[in-house]
Amino acid sequence: MATQDPSVNAQLIRSLEDACKMNKGDKKRSFTCKKSTFPVEGTDGVTVDSWKFMDWDYKRSDLPTYARGLFTTRRKDRIPEIAVRGYDKFFNVDETNNTRWRNIENNTRGPYELSVKENGCIIFISGLEDDKLLVCSKHSTGVRQDVSLSHAQAGEKWVERHVSTVGRSSKDLARTLRQMNVTAVGELCDDSFEEHVLAYDPESAGIYIHGLNYNLPEFATMSGEKVHEFADAWGFKKAKFEVFDDIVKVQGFLEGCAETGTWDGRETEGFVIRCQMSEGGKGLYRDWFFKYKFEEPYLMYRQWRECTKAVISGKLPRIKKHEQITEEYLKFARRRFIENPKLAKEYVNNHGIISLREEFLKERGMKGSEVIAMEAQKQSQGPGQDVSRNVILAPIASLGCGKTTVALALVRLFGWAHVQNDNIPKQKGKPKKFAFMIGNALAASPVVIADRNNHQKRERQQLMDDIYPVISDAQFVALHYVHEPKRELLPSIKEITRKRVLDRGDNHQTIRAGTNSQGEIIGIMDGFLNRFEGIDTSRQPDENFNHVIDLDVSASSRENLEVVVTALHAAYPRLIPEMPSAAQLDAAIEASMHDYHVQEDLSASYASHDRKQKNQPKHPNGPVSPQPSQPLGPSPAALAKKIEYFSIAVPAPQITSLLHSLFPPSTPPETARLYNQLINSRRLQAAFHVTLIHRASKKDHPELWDRYADQYIDALTKHAHDIPDPVNRPPALGPARVRLERLIWDHRIMAFVVRILPADSVPAAQAPDWPCANSIPHITVGTAGPEIKPKESNDLLRRWLDVGSGGETGIFEVEVSGVKVVDGSAGLVMSLGKY
Repeated sequence: MATQDPSVNAQLIRSLEDACKMNKGDKKRSFTCKKSTFPVEGTDGVTVDSWKFMDWDYKRSDLPTYARGLFTTRRKDRIPEIAVRGYDKFFNVDETNNTRWRNIENNTRGPYELSVKENGCIIFISGLEDDKLLVCSKHSTGVRQDVSLSHAQAGEKWVERHVSTVGRSSKDLARTLRQMNVTAVGELCDDSFEEHVLAYDPESAGIYIHGLNYNLPEFATMSGEKVHEFADAWGFKKAKFEVFDDIVKVQGFLEGCAETGTWDGRETEGFVIRCQMSEGGKGLYRDWFFKYKFEEPYLMYRQWRECTKAVISGKLPRIKKHEQITEEYLKFARRRFIENPKLAKEYVNNHGIISLREEFLKERGMKGSEVIAMEAQKQSQGPGQDVSRNVILAPIASLGCGKTTVALALVRLFGWAHVQNDNIPKQKGKPKKFAFMIGNALAASPVVIADRNNHQKRERQQLMDDIYPVISDAQFVALHYVHEPKRELLPSIKEITRKRVLDRGDNHQTIRAGTNSQGEIIGIMDGFLNRFEGIDTSRQPDENFNHVIDLDVSASSRENLEVVVTALHAAYPRLIPEMPSAAQLDAAIEASMHDYHVQEDLSASYASHDRKQKNQPKHPNGPVSPQPSQPLGPSPAALAKKIEYFSIAVPAPQITSLLHSLFPPSTPPETARLYNQLINSRRLQAAFHVTLIHRASKKDHPELWDRYADQYIDALTKHAHDIPDPVNRPPALGPARVRLERLIWDHRIMAFVVRILPADSVPAAQAPDWPCANSIPHITVGTAGPEIKPKESNDLLRRWLDVGSGGETGIFEVEVSGVKVVDGSAGLVMSLGKY
C-alpha cells in the first residue's frame, strides 16, 4: 500500500495551476490544461477539481502529469489529496515512438497482461472522507441539468447494484478504497443506457473493473490477478485477460486475433497490454500500458453507424472501405426507417444501432467476421485498385519540407494537375476558392496536388468539407511530412528547413529569403512548426484520408519522391501502371528544382514601380517617364497626422450574442449587476474594437506608431483613386482574427481579454501580425457612466493580473468556453470622422 504525500500533492497542484495560467498569454507553453470544479453531491460543500489536457498533448514529454482522469480535493483539514487517479494516457501500437514494436521489445519487460478492451465508457470509483463514494466519468462528476442520467450517475447506480449482490453497501466500498488509497477503474457497458459499437445483452451489461490505480502523482497500478480478486469481492464484472512472459508471443497472439477481430468466440475492439517500461531500456522500470486495437470488424461497424446517421440527417455518407456491403446495409437501413420512422429518431440518440446491424447480418446469414473474410481477397490488392480518377494529394507540411518540389516532379512525371494556394490572390473566402480550383482541375486531370501546407486539422477539414459535396467519390491521400514527436524531431527539422529556405533566396511565393530579414523568416517558420498538427487517422478529419504516406523531412526530395510514387503505384495501379525508372525520377527532381520560378504579383510590381517614379529627381529636360496623376487634397503624410488610433474592428452582433450567452437567467444578481446596468442604460458600446495603439501612447511606442502609419500611407498611396473620402473612410490595413478568451469586469467597466491571431483568409506565411501597445489586448464592452473612459479597461486588467478575481477584489471574471474566434479588419480612426 502506498500513501499520499501532501507536499508532493501540493507541488503537483501548483504545477497544474501554473499550466492553466500560462495558457492566457505564454507563447512558449503550447499545451493546454483545463481545470473544472465540481460539487460532490451528498456532502457539505465538498468539491473536486478535474484537470484535463487535450488528447494530443499527452504525446509531449513536459506535462506535469500524464493521468487521463485526475481529480484533486482538500480534506477537512485543508490538506490537498488526489481523489481520483486514472491511467496514464496509453497509445496504440505504432501511434507513438514508444509504441513501435522495436521499442516495445527493447524497453519493456513482462509479465505482459493482455486484457480485453471492453467497448463502453470509462468510470472511476474512489472513496472520500466520511465514507463518501465518488463516481466520475473521465473528466466529470457528471451532474446534468436535464432529466437524463449522466455517465457518472449511471455508473453510480450500477455500483450500488453490483455491491448489493455481495451484501455490501456503497459506504463499505468507499471506506475500503480509501484505506487502500486506490481508484477502481472500470468500463460501463450498458446498451439500455448508451450503445457503442459492440453489443452487450442484459446478462453481460454492467461495470467491468479492469484497474486499481494508486492515488499518486506517478502511475502505479495493481496486477490483473489482484483486480479480479477485488471485482469478485465486490460483485463487479471482470475484463478477461491473458498473461505472457515473451513479447514475441504477445505479438503473435495479437496478430492472430486481429485476423477475425475476435477472441474467445466474441467480437472485441482489441486488447490493453500491461507491462513495465524503462525509458531507453535503461534505469528503473515503471508500470506502463499500450493498446492493440483491431481494425475489423470494429471499423466497418463504426462506418455503418456514421453513414446511417448521415443518411438520417440528409447528408451524403462517406464510404471509405467495404463499399458494396455498406451500400447494401444502407439500403436495408433506409427500408427499415421507412417501415418504422421511430427507429431513425432512436438511432440518432444512440439506441437501436446494434439491433439494426444484427438484423441486417442475420438477413444476410453472416457474421461480421465472415464479411471481413469475404472481402479479404478483394482488399488484398488494395482498395484503390480500380480507382482511375478524382484523387487528391494533400501535403501535410511546414515551410522548407520540399512539398512543392515533389509536387512539380509528380507533374513532370505524370502530367497531373497542380493547384498552388500561394498563387491565389488574397481575397475573402480564399480557402473555398482553393477547393473550387481543385474541383475544376479534377475535371481535366485524374489527380490533383493540393499544394498547401494543410498543417492544421481545420485546413484538412475545410478542404474535405468543400470537396466531398461536389465530388462524393474523391480519394484523399496525405503526403505526411512527419514532425512528431516534436520534442525529438523539431531540432533537426528546424536546422534542415531553415537552411533550405534561406539558401533559395527569393525563389518562393511568399518567403523572400533574399529580401526579408533572417529573423523575420525564422519567426514565420517557427510559427508553422508550433501550429503543426500531425495526422491522426483515429479522429476527424484525418480518418477520412484513404491513404497516408509518411515522409521524412530530413530526406532529400528525390528520396521522398520515390516513396510517394512507390506508395501510389501500390495503392492505385491504374493511375501508375508501371514504376518510373531511377533516371526518370532523377530528371523530374532536377527539373522541379531548377526550372521553377515564382509567379510575380504584377499589381505589386506596378505599385513598386509607381513609388520609385514618384521619388525620382526631376531630369533637367523633363521627367524620365510620365508622372501619374496626383489626387487632390492633403498628402498621405499630412493625413497620417490626423490619426486618433489604430484598431481591429470586430462584428458587433457576434460580441453581443456572446455576452448574452455568458449571462443566462440563472446568473446571480450580484454577478450580472453591471451587465444588466449596461443593457438597461444603453451603455454597451455601439461598435467593438481592439485598440492596437492610441495617439496617447505614441511617445512610449514610436516604432509601433510609425509602423502602422507607414502602412496607412502605403495603402493610401497605392489605392488613392479608389478612396474618395480618406478622412471619414480611410483604407483598411488588412484582415485579422481575434480570439475572445475571458470577460473581466468590476462595478465600473467591462472588457474582454483577447488574443490577436493572423487572418484565416490569408496564408500564414503572408498574414500580417498586429502587435498591440497595450500589455493586455482587450475589447472594452461598456462603462457604467459617461465619465468613465474606455481606456480605464487597462487599469482594470492590470489590477486583475495583480490580485485576481472574487472575494474582496471586487473583480468578476468568466472564461469563454470552447474557442470563440471572430474575423475582424485592422484599420484606424481619424480625429475627424470615423469609418
